[in-house]
Amino acid sequence: MDYVTAAVPHPRSEGEGPARAGRRSLAVALLSGALGAAVALLATRQRWSMGTATVAGDAFPLSVKGSDVTGVPAALAIVGLAALVAVFAVRRTGRFAVSALLALSGAGIVAAALLGATDSSALDDKAAQASGDTSSVVHAFDHTAWPYVAAVGGGLILLAGLLALLYGRRWPAMSGRYERNGTPRPRRAPVVDPDRPEDIWKALDRGEDPTGA
Repeated sequence: MDYVTAAVPHPRSEGEGPARAGRRSLAVALLSGALGAAVALLATRQRWSMGTATVAGDAFPLSVKGSDVTGVPAALAIVGLAALVAVFAVRRTGRFAVSALLALSGAGIVAAALLGATDSSALDDKAAQASGDTSSVVHAFDHTAWPYVAAVGGGLILLAGLLALLYGRRWPAMSGRYERNGTPRPRRAPVVDPDRPEDIWKALDRGEDPTGA
């Protein structure tokens, strides 16, 4: 007699796919968002560009940091980091809005960093201060790789925002109504003051015995 065997799927395997994707996306988003903010903030403190200005007939070297060129990447890095934390404090529509803000923060850092790489206005301001001539400009303008490092940081924050938009509904959320094991916290019964008739009537409406007997 031949026996026909059929593979029976494990009951736990049906929901493991989405749950595993949610855990992976959460880990990647947290890592990329935090790392991106740190990279962007670090890059804005470094030298972005340099040049020379003519002061009293001599060449005077000048350089500026990323924060001198533009304050947008540093500000958006802080906004993105705050949005990354806030994703877990909200649900549904709020989570979608915060996730969109996270993604937009990353995109803004990328745009500001790439524009700042070719911006010489901060150097021109320093040249005018050094020479005392408001019409002075820098010569031999050059830039470092730090603007592009800041853009990479913004790209990581953008990735975290996109992951939050796609998989954020599967991520856990902070809630003050539930304990760690998922059971609702017991609500404390209001204190009834026997000297206040309104408290006694409210207790009776709730089906409680205000006398405590």
